Amino acid sequence: MPQQVRGVISRAKGEPVELVTINVPDPGPGEAVVSIAACGVCHTDLTYRDGGINDEYPFLLGHEAAGIVESVGEGVDTVAPGDFVVLNWRAVCGKCRACKRGRPWYCFDTHNAKQKMTLEDGTELTPALGIGAFADKTLVAAGQCTKVDPQADPAVVGLLGCGVMAGMGAAMNTGNVGRGDSVAVIGCGGVGDAAIMGARLAGADKIVAIDRDPKKLDWATDLGATHTIDASSTDVVEAVQELTGGFGADVVIDAVGRPETWKQAFYARDLAGTVVLVGVPTPDMTLEMPLVDFFSHGGSLKSSWYGDCLPERDFPMLVSLYQQGRLPLEKFVTERIALTDVEKAFETMHRGEVLRSVVIL
Repeated sequence: MPQQVRGVISRAKGEPVELVTINVPDPGPGEAVVSIAACGVCHTDLTYRDGGINDEYPFLLGHEAAGIVESVGEGVDTVAPGDFVVLNWRAVCGKCRACKRGRPWYCFDTHNAKQKMTLEDGTELTPALGIGAFADKTLVAAGQCTKVDPQADPAVVGLLGCGVMAGMGAAMNTGNVGRGDSVAVIGCGGVGDAAIMGARLAGADKIVAIDRDPKKLDWATDLGATHTIDASSTDVVEAVQELTGGFGADVVIDAVGRPETWKQAFYARDLAGTVVLVGVPTPDMTLEMPLVDFFSHGGSLKSSWYGDCLPERDFPMLVSLYQQGRLPLEKFVTERIALTDVEKAFETMHRGEVLRSVVIL
């Protein structure tokens, strides 16, 4: 029988979110019901609320989450009731051409739960990134559940479910940052700061944080940046080149995702360097550059989707490093809030006052 639980939804573009009663069905084949312990407030949730993803309202928001598996459907053998899991929004299929080539992080047929959660009147909900974790419980595909050490703080490790993994993966997986490399990160919000942390973990020698907000540059320094550039008053390309012997950085990560920041990333890298785009552009953005510059600069131009991560490989490893004190993920948790405070958290995030607000259930 479906369970009735609390959930935060968005009914229409730009309107404040609501806390309502939702129906969560029993898990079907390949599905799991997870009791949510904590869920981070990500900018993607705000983008859903404001209509920047699609118009499939009402949305059940929330996706950076950790919790306990309550029940599983037929055929599920990867997780069991009682398992502590971090949720991910890309359950890989294991059958597409990417998976068969041994590159499941590129899976071309990721999936979510087939059944729908609903409002009390039967209206179907669209879960944010196929998760919908601003709720006491949620229904997901079993492949979206990654088991990690149950002793870990759910408010901290749940952030691996989206922004922190996206940033760390952009540096470690997509950018392939190595020992002694120089790295520049443009945009020092949650994703950019996670990229800084990832570059530090990978052994980068010089890590340059670039932003227009002094508070964000302070956060970046605390998380591993060795140098900072205030983009509001300094030419970014010239400043990066000056810090790298006139050559440019080995890896430049654009965590903003605008044409002007991508151009800065392109020209701020070394000739054989790598540009990683992890900030998400809007569909209307275009880029115009001389084609000869692409030819003459060489190197690699990459986009990073979810940090090219493989949750079953990356989540447990990063949780272990956090528990050993080698990865200070707890620094991303600025405040812990109630489910009723999501709208207020959107306002705080929009003002740039937090790295992450985390809902505790």
